[in-house]
Amino acid sequence: MIHEMRIYTCLPGKLPALQERFETATLAIWDRLGIRPLGFWTTMIGPSSYDLIYFLEWQSLEERERKWSEFLADPAWKEARAKSEAPGQIVANIASSILQPTGFFRPLSSIGAAGG
Repeated sequence: MIHEMRIYTCLPGKLPALQERFETATLAIWDRLGIRPLGFWTTMIGPSSYDLIYFLEWQSLEERERKWSEFLADPAWKEARAKSEAPGQIVANIASSILQPTGFFRPLSSIGAAGG
């Protein structure tokens, strides 16, 4: 199992438009394609209040490449992106990192079961 962290840095004032696109279009497309998001965050305190950060879970790099390519080619995604960006560009930068767990990683659910 691997995880991908993606950070979208929006242009000033555009974060709500990006969030709306995820809520109204992207998540449904991902559900149909079997892309598994783990959570979404914005920055409450930190260097940029223009960021949307989220994590995706993948079985392998091959699964990630295949499903992400399907997503980018999906007609519903292309339509949603074009519609949301009709008033102008939303995202200034996208950073993506593929993460693997360390040898000492323990899921939170196992901490309480082991007595913490």
